[in-house]
Amino acid sequence: MSLRLRLLLLLLGLPLSVGLIYGAYDIYMERQQVRQALVTRIADVTATLAPAVSLALEEGRDDHLRRLAQRLLDIDEVAAVSVRAADGDAVLSLGETQPAPALPLPDRSALQEAETRWRWLQPLGSPAEIRGNAGTAYWLDVDLGTTALTLTFYRQLASHGMAGLVLGLVLFLIAYPLSRRLTAPLQRHITLLERLHGGDFSARLTPRGSRELVTLGHQLNALGEQMMRLREDTQAQIDQTTFDLRESMETIEVKNIELDMAHRRALEANRIKSQFLANISHEIRTPLNGIIGFCQLLGRSALDSRQREWLEQVQTASDNLLSLISDVLDFSKIEAGKLELETVPVDMVTLVDEVLGLQAPTAQRKSLHLLGLVYDDVPDQLLGDPLRIKQILTNLVNNAVKFTERGEVVVRVMLDDLNATSSKLRISVRDTGIGLDLPSRERLFQAFSQGDASRSRKYGGTGLGLMISKRLVEQMGGDIDVESESGEGTTFTFTLTLIATQQRERLPEVNLSGCRIGLFEAHPASRHALTHLLERWHAQVVPLSSREACSSSTPDLDLLVLGLTQDDLRPREISAWRDVLDHCKCPGLLLVNADPFEIPDLALPHGGEITTKPVSRRSLGNALSALLLADDVPSALPAPNAGVSPRKVLVVDDTPSNRLLVKELLQDRGLTPLLAGSGEEALAMAQSEPVALVLMDIQMPGMNGVETMRALRDLGDEWQRCPIVALTAHALEEERQQLLRDGMSDCLIKPIREPALDAMLERHLADAPGQGMPVAPAGTASDVVTGAATPAPTTSSESAPHEPATSVTEDETASEELPVVDMQLGIRMAGGRENLANDMLGLLFEHLDDSERAIHEAWIAQDAEAFHEHVHRLNGACRYCGVPQLALLAETLETRFKAQGLDGCRELYPALQAAIERLREWQARHWSTP
Repeated sequence: MSLRLRLLLLLLGLPLSVGLIYGAYDIYMERQQVRQALVTRIADVTATLAPAVSLALEEGRDDHLRRLAQRLLDIDEVAAVSVRAADGDAVLSLGETQPAPALPLPDRSALQEAETRWRWLQPLGSPAEIRGNAGTAYWLDVDLGTTALTLTFYRQLASHGMAGLVLGLVLFLIAYPLSRRLTAPLQRHITLLERLHGGDFSARLTPRGSRELVTLGHQLNALGEQMMRLREDTQAQIDQTTFDLRESMETIEVKNIELDMAHRRALEANRIKSQFLANISHEIRTPLNGIIGFCQLLGRSALDSRQREWLEQVQTASDNLLSLISDVLDFSKIEAGKLELETVPVDMVTLVDEVLGLQAPTAQRKSLHLLGLVYDDVPDQLLGDPLRIKQILTNLVNNAVKFTERGEVVVRVMLDDLNATSSKLRISVRDTGIGLDLPSRERLFQAFSQGDASRSRKYGGTGLGLMISKRLVEQMGGDIDVESESGEGTTFTFTLTLIATQQRERLPEVNLSGCRIGLFEAHPASRHALTHLLERWHAQVVPLSSREACSSSTPDLDLLVLGLTQDDLRPREISAWRDVLDHCKCPGLLLVNADPFEIPDLALPHGGEITTKPVSRRSLGNALSALLLADDVPSALPAPNAGVSPRKVLVVDDTPSNRLLVKELLQDRGLTPLLAGSGEEALAMAQSEPVALVLMDIQMPGMNGVETMRALRDLGDEWQRCPIVALTAHALEEERQQLLRDGMSDCLIKPIREPALDAMLERHLADAPGQGMPVAPAGTASDVVTGAATPAPTTSSESAPHEPATSVTEDETASEELPVVDMQLGIRMAGGRENLANDMLGLLFEHLDDSERAIHEAWIAQDAEAFHEHVHRLNGACRYCGVPQLALLAETLETRFKAQGLDGCRELYPALQAAIERLREWQARHWSTP
């Protein structure tokens, strides 16, 4: 709001507000005076006439009473007059009709005001008389009109309004020139400031007006002078800076030339360095490859078990050394962003065991306990880059062993997160070494940097390992962190996200059910890990806390496992342990934390084996199997869904012929199929029928295969681990990968081939308790169904000789590339089972009319989803019957629909109808229910 407007509002608003308040007050007071005068007048008149009215009422002179009332009615403001009894009834009424007053009537004179009328009630008698004779008392009721009063109010309001308008006009005529006079000097000052802001520093103002305005004008002129001086000073500084900048640019240009020359020299030096690294890597790899080759040749010679174990360690160390030689080259690749990762199967148990095995000699010399703990929920089928993961672990474990003089180094692999396509692992390496202080931790992952400069001289190392490990972890989508305090040990933790091909836990490697194993292990972490592993292998573990307990508890044991340290290899201790082994009545397995060459010759009178720590899970399982299961055929432990019969397989398919064929194939292999025609039916059966395997069709009405699989997974722990194999007619790799990402355990392509079925059953059912994989019965075709979706045409001579209604005549095949029905093909698809081939063809005929009707209705309604669903069902039904012509058209139509939608099927749909009609004609002429 401008200053001028504010002045106008002040000059106009204040007087007008005062005038408005005064006018309102004057009108109010005038109204009150008129009202009071009217009330006083009526009160005087009614008080004067009241005695006469009372006397007329007592004497019964109605004419006189009416004349008295008429005198009241003649008053201008009186509209009606009534004389009322105590009950409110009018004894006399003159003028306009009056409504009855509210009861009880007052005992004193009273005025009752309404919006347009007032009522005056005058008792005819004193209050005492009224109260004493309430039943015979009378009141004078006078109705007063307020019209005159209202007109008087509006006249006053109009006169005051006119006065206000005149006053406002006069004030405006006075205020407007006054505001212009006051704001004109300010406008001149504003104009000066705008010119100064625009850069016209020569503008000046002639001060005039009031003292304050003159002072303001002088100050603005001084501001202009100062800004002019500042501009001149600034221009001088700019000129000087420009001169200096020109000189600097010339200097920079010279430096750029020198820098370019230095850059070229650095590139040449880097090329020479890379060439040197490549040459030195080749020079190191060449003799190392020779070592590896001779180790492989030596492995073919006759070696005892200990020599072979040593050779395996040399072989493993050489292989890992060959990969670790590339550290410097890896550093160069990482810096250049050219390091590529592989995606191959990863076995975390084997990987950890190999890393610990490499560090075993150093740890044994220090009497350190090396322990690898891969938790049971870590999936056994993962995809990643095992070489790089091993490189990371080797760096961390090597550092842990290097900087730890006593105690332990423990590697833990835990499942941090699991989804349909990936598993996030959390891997930690904890030691009890010298630890790190805060400054050392801050520079730990920098290249060519170590926690303390003195450690490089004492322990060696280039300082590249941790930096490479950090970069590798980050490239694999994880992160690495360290927790440590000086003198308190160190824990490195990193995460990895690997592809999970299956979401089941690792199966136990050996079954030790019924075996009692005594365990003596002084190291708490190793004792806990061995106890858990043996119990997972179903062994009964008897903990032994001392050497004396080993001697007293051995009679009931099947095996004695002793964890010995270097302190136990002293002569006195060795003698005591020999006594324990002599007293023992069972084989012994000695796990010695020492160098193999330092292990003395310990006689094992009842047999057994001596091995060094750290012992891998596979070596431990092989040793236990050799000692405890030598006379038995090794059998795997129960699948995770223990208690479930491994011979029950749930088959979920909406096509009856498909279910019939799969049922026959499974029964031939000694399995018990449970058949479900929909996802809902499968869920109902799953509540009461636990199974070892599910074969799941993908495209089904209602719940599709993926939705049904997820619903089954939600039923509980057993169904979380139960293998669910997708049955799909689409063999595209991207579709198979999508099904695996959705959570399917495997995929089986339709038409089903027996070798593929057997391989799938071997993968998922070979570990069932007490069950090997049954083989197909003798005489069954090795290839139940050919891999082609459209079989090759056959002639009528190939028809089944046993089927009276299955031959294909020459007329039927003369004009067609494929026969309408080929029973030999159907029998081959049924695995050589003629009855099964007839049953599947009969099922196709049984549902053919319904399928054609549903497809036609979907085509007429242009319902793409329903059309695809019914064509898919027909395609599935034709795959296992000897109807090559219809099978080819159904398969082609479904493929065309997926690629082009309904519009692309216009040419093929009539051909499908014609093929169905030809099949009906063949059925009418040749088919008889078997």
